[in-house]
Amino acid sequence: MIAIVDYGLGNVTAIANMYKRLNIEAVLASTADDLRRADRLILPGVGSFDWAMQSLARSGLRGTLDELVINARRPVLGICVGMQMMAEKSAEGMEPGLGWIAASVERLPSRPGLMLPHMGWNDVSAVRHSTLINGLDIEARFYFLHGYCFVPKDESVTIATADYGQPFASVVQSGNVYGAQFHPEKSHGWGVRLLKNFAKA
Repeated sequence: MIAIVDYGLGNVTAIANMYKRLNIEAVLASTADDLRRADRLILPGVGSFDWAMQSLARSGLRGTLDELVINARRPVLGICVGMQMMAEKSAEGMEPGLGWIAASVERLPSRPGLMLPHMGWNDVSAVRHSTLINGLDIEARFYFLHGYCFVPKDESVTIATADYGQPFASVVQSGNVYGAQFHPEKSHGWGVRLLKNFAKA
């Protein structure tokens, strides 16, 4: 079973509905017991970094998530700001991140002719193998909405990149911790494939 962390942010219902169409059991998790019953976890997120971290703290789920991800090594997928929360810190705010991956979150560079935030469809190119992107190594496109990007200290955790003025990490993996900067729940068949892959990770 997949638990989608329901802490007040993210397109949790859209993600759950995609799994329902795939006949894969997924629930919205708002309690520690909900999380502990799951085999895999999804941490969605929208909005600002600090607001997301504060919302997670208010939910009372932070400690259980750390326990399951760090100690029990349950597979977890962060989506958009959920991925950024997995870093140690963000230039967008003052709150510390979860620190599940040694990384920082930096503002996307300003370039003539490029609007911020980066919003819309973009190509995603695989740079390393991962179960998460099986079948998505050719002509995969995903929907993005972000003004900051994930910058890992170890480049080997970057699984796929996208380009917006410069290349940036669009998919990462460090052991059982996975992240996607885009929104798979808004990315049609490519997003369906990624979420299905995560169910097997």
